[in-house]
Amino acid sequence: MCGIAAYYGKRSAVPILLDALKVLEYRGYDSCGLAVYDGKIRYVKTVGKVSELLKKSGELPDSASIGIAHTRWATHGRVTVSNTHPHFDCKKRIGIVHNGIIENYQSLKKFLEGRGHKFRSRTDSEVIAHLFEEMLRNYPEEEAFINSVKLLEGAFAIVALYGDKLFLARKSSPLVIGIKDSEFFIASDTVAISRHTDKFIFLDDNEVGIIRDRNLEIKNLDGFDVNKEIKRIKRTEEEIDRGRFETFMLKEIFEQVETVENAYKGRVDFKAAVPVFGGIDFDKIKKFRRIILFACGSSYNAGLYAKYLFDRFFDCHVEYASEFKYADKKISKRDLLVAISQSGETIDVLEALRKYKEKALASLGIVNVVSSSIAREVDAGIYLHAGREIGVAATKTYTSQLLTLFLFWIYLARKFNYIDFATAKRYIDELKKLPGKVGSVLKREMEIKKLARKYVKFGNALFLGRKFNYPTALEGALKLKEISYVHAEALSAGEMKHGPIALVDDRFYSVFIVPHDSITDKVINNMEEIKARSGKIIAVTTKGRSLKQIKRLSDDVIVIPGTKEEFLPVLGIVPLQLFAYHIARLKGLDVDKPRNLAKTVTVE
Repeated sequence: MCGIAAYYGKRSAVPILLDALKVLEYRGYDSCGLAVYDGKIRYVKTVGKVSELLKKSGELPDSASIGIAHTRWATHGRVTVSNTHPHFDCKKRIGIVHNGIIENYQSLKKFLEGRGHKFRSRTDSEVIAHLFEEMLRNYPEEEAFINSVKLLEGAFAIVALYGDKLFLARKSSPLVIGIKDSEFFIASDTVAISRHTDKFIFLDDNEVGIIRDRNLEIKNLDGFDVNKEIKRIKRTEEEIDRGRFETFMLKEIFEQVETVENAYKGRVDFKAAVPVFGGIDFDKIKKFRRIILFACGSSYNAGLYAKYLFDRFFDCHVEYASEFKYADKKISKRDLLVAISQSGETIDVLEALRKYKEKALASLGIVNVVSSSIAREVDAGIYLHAGREIGVAATKTYTSQLLTLFLFWIYLARKFNYIDFATAKRYIDELKKLPGKVGSVLKREMEIKKLARKYVKFGNALFLGRKFNYPTALEGALKLKEISYVHAEALSAGEMKHGPIALVDDRFYSVFIVPHDSITDKVINNMEEIKARSGKIIAVTTKGRSLKQIKRLSDDVIVIPGTKEEFLPVLGIVPLQLFAYHIARLKGLDVDKPRNLAKTVTVE
């Protein structure tokens, strides 16, 4: 959940590391630090932004060409300078940066304290530096580092600075090495270092790297050399440019006109009215009897939407990955696993995938990052093609997930002949209209901003929908919580009267997603129940026979374009993204980096 950067080369390390940390800010963090080596380790740390670290960086020597840096998202220990990375051994000859969680740190710390080691922080990460120091008493440096890594339990990406050498290790947390001549750039994410090179090596689990004498060696934990493929990945600078927008989040909300089109562009055989997925071997997966989708956060909400689709023809289950991995689910060669993750690095999803994939018929990944861990571990990947999402709160990747899952559903439905050509063509024809309809919703931004001004003082909100619009309610509430810190709950509208209706009064507003679809009348009944208790109502709806009734029951109404029932969640979430955005901005909050959150969740 944090950001790692390191450099080994011939240039001054400080500006390269600061630049990498600046790019990694989108991941979310609360403190940062940097250390370089020029005969001895020199470092600076700060609570707060990289801009504060930049002010202190003048204390570091320009001549140092080896260094490590880190943005920390607190797990163990409060947000203080002493808990900020890098961490050091007793003599400050070793500096380390670490992402993840060391689960057995307490027992290791007790052992090391018994050996005379003095700790300066409350973190789990510091044990790594002291453990390496302890191992150096009895082993050569390479063996000492590998033996240290072997004793660690949990998830980690580690870079250790020892003398004029860097030592790297990875388990369940991403770490990538960029290569350019005799220079090496290390980071949690290619975007942090891609302006320097387009050639990358991705460490896999239980691998270590040693950079010394201008050479890189990759080994496994038995000390044997590992041959690694160098991958070329290009990126345009525009991906991390806000352009005309005040924030990345707003830019990404508006990019949905393009990303919705990108989700299906080049993927549909329009003559046959069937999606085409190059990486999927239908002959292999056609034996499945059950689909299991697993994800976290917004990706889980997208999976829940897909369940309403798949349940029509298949046995479909959707699971929280954080629970699925502990469930001891009975998985067989008739099960198709579908891992959903925007980053492709979500630790709970990755661990669940690793637990079950060998037992299943096949595994698929729906991810946005082609080079991610999940993309490399599944049998086949379906990519969102949404472009890099910098804002912590998912916006464009969520709608891309909805459409990608829809395309996978119709692909299977056509392959199994559950949907005929004429039906599929009607879906595909409507699909092509979605980018324009998203654009028409975005044109109502000022109207939604005005609505946000009306509700900005409210401290509680309830989001309600049924069927396909229940996941929209969940995602709308999540957006409001994530970026505006307003307490928001989401329910299937039918569950509201089974207890939560007790919360409703004139200070608690309800957002109903009530477009004209197969269950409009049922949701209107739930609106009547809220209105009878003096609850304030915002309705997201479409034009249709019940619009007058919906307006009568609502304090405010947002009208979105009509479309097929299956596509309503794509249009319905856009005004809720804008509503949450403007609530947060009116409160003066940083929507791109909400407090306590990180973009890529790599800790359990």
